[in-house]
Amino acid sequence: MTLPHLDRPICEPVELPPGAPMRVERVRQGRNATRSEPFVHFHDVHELVLFGRVAGHFDAEDRRYPLAPGCIAFIPSMHQHDFSLEAGPRDWVLLQVEAAAGETLARRPGLERLREPFCARPGRRLGQRLQQLADWLAGLDPRDPLAPPMVELLLRAAAQAPVVAGEKLAAHARGLQRLRPAIDRLRRRPADAPGAEQAAALCAMSAAYFSRRFKQQVGMSWSDYVRTHRLQLASRRLLDTEQSIAAIAADLGFATPSHFGELFLHRFGATPGEYRRARTPPKHPPATRA
Repeated sequence: MTLPHLDRPICEPVELPPGAPMRVERVRQGRNATRSEPFVHFHDVHELVLFGRVAGHFDAEDRRYPLAPGCIAFIPSMHQHDFSLEAGPRDWVLLQVEAAAGETLARRPGLERLREPFCARPGRRLGQRLQQLADWLAGLDPRDPLAPPMVELLLRAAAQAPVVAGEKLAAHARGLQRLRPAIDRLRRRPADAPGAEQAAALCAMSAAYFSRRFKQQVGMSWSDYVRTHRLQLASRRLLDTEQSIAAIAADLGFATPSHFGELFLHRFGATPGEYRRARTPPKHPPATRA
């Protein structure tokens, strides 16, 4: 059984290998690759993308950056972003780093740039070093003790690349930031998620305006988003822990284990027990975007 893979998570946990603080994925798409459709999203992990062949643009928070062969893009955890790639051959290496590990790195001297999104174009020599470090890291088991220092070396090299200024986007592009208080509260206490009225109050909005704004920005209602987030957290725990299904349901705020099972089956096409028994995921899960 192949575990379901979500191509475009919004604010859903990225499934890092159990016990690993990071993962590396190499993506190559041929000449038949179509233009990617924009879809603003954000993740729990920090992301570094090392592009080979590419054309298009990268949006992060309130700026748009043109993408050119050999450029790099970095997005800290929970920062909204999107990649719009032109049709044709393209390739990149994607490094995803667990949120707490990435935040620890960003506090170290010389890595302050990792606190905000950026796009950069390294020169030839630095670009070669970045690719060599990425190749070395891709060859390691993510649980290898060498992986964390290799990740730091790669991020230090990326932080030295000359940045691309980018173009400031219209003010409405930052609309998702106004919803962050409710989303952050959900992340901290998923079992005690605020209802729509409380979420609206956290964002200093009326309930009606919050509901309309949330659906417009995120693509689903607040209640659907809470349910989706909880189910994604549950899927991660089923893969990564030995916690009982009943305990996972209770810890994440589901009314009963049976109700949790029904929702999980509808979302993933498998019961929690079936999902856990098939916990060995593909080594390189399919990816459609950076």
